[in-house]
Amino acid sequence: MAESGVEYRFDELPEPGKTIKVAEGVYWLRMTLPFKLNHINLWLLEDGDGWAIVDTGFPTDATKEHWETIFANELQGRPLKRVIVTHFHPDHIGLAGWITRRFDIPMYTTVGEFSMGMALSLENGQGERSKVFTDFYGKAGFSPELMEMVEKRGNPYPGRVTPLPQSYRRISEGVNIEINGREWQIIVGKGHAIEHACLYCEDLKVLISGDQILPRISPNVSVWPQEPEGNPLELFLSSLPKFEHLPDDTLVLPSHDTPFTGLKPRLEQLAHHHDERIEETFGVCATPSTTAEVLKKLFTRELDDHQLFFALGESLAHLHYLLGEGRLKREINGDGAYVFSQA
Repeated sequence: MAESGVEYRFDELPEPGKTIKVAEGVYWLRMTLPFKLNHINLWLLEDGDGWAIVDTGFPTDATKEHWETIFANELQGRPLKRVIVTHFHPDHIGLAGWITRRFDIPMYTTVGEFSMGMALSLENGQGERSKVFTDFYGKAGFSPELMEMVEKRGNPYPGRVTPLPQSYRRISEGVNIEINGREWQIIVGKGHAIEHACLYCEDLKVLISGDQILPRISPNVSVWPQEPEGNPLELFLSSLPKFEHLPDDTLVLPSHDTPFTGLKPRLEQLAHHHDERIEETFGVCATPSTTAEVLKKLFTRELDDHQLFFALGESLAHLHYLLGEGRLKREINGDGAYVFSQA
């Protein structure tokens, strides 16, 4: 199916516990997620006399059961040799500790993703961390009811991952790693995560894009309490040109939705989407507004608790981008919340 220059290459989806071959030595599997975005794509790569896994899924009993089926039926009697993690989000790294310990194999990821995942997994959301959260969401203009939710929620990260591996093998921008006798180049994207690793194999014309490049939806680009003055949208937009040199017929393997070709049109669509959202955010700030007020104008649909925090972070990312451009100014109101207005 073609869609604005993007063509989806597979009509069927992998059944739970099974794989679909998408390229020579590359297999697609899909796990469920307990969110509105209800699935994640994971990848099994032939690796010489064994296998490498790219991303691991969210740590639920159902996901573990699907992995048990994969281990039993899809590995052809060959061992797992390594786990490669694109980034620290729980649906990607959540079962990395469980798998690496079970098979006594290493985890490969970037230093930024290992460090952020480890830092968040060790925080219990109490004490100083709790103050970081309440300060951040208070300055965003959250109501007393929402601030109660912030305090109850705390830091959800440790409960969404199995204990992370205590060591890792570093992969870095521009460095190649060999998998099954082929070179895979590491391309680091930023904005969605700290140092998101994408893997490109020139021989296969395959890009494992993780969450950095998705079809149909834009990856979440948010400001979070850990970096309250960050400008992740600028980082995300400046990362997109890194992929423009890849061939037009590159098969893109995203973490959500289905594999596709049409990488360059998709890069243009992602940039255009954010251009529109930036201008929409600027227009909202014709009336001085807190982040929470901007959120309500940008996200008019009903949001569940999980989506609310992502929407707040996305709204703030667009506000910070405009601050960085000098198009907005920011002041503190009498309630201690930031108010944004056109400069």
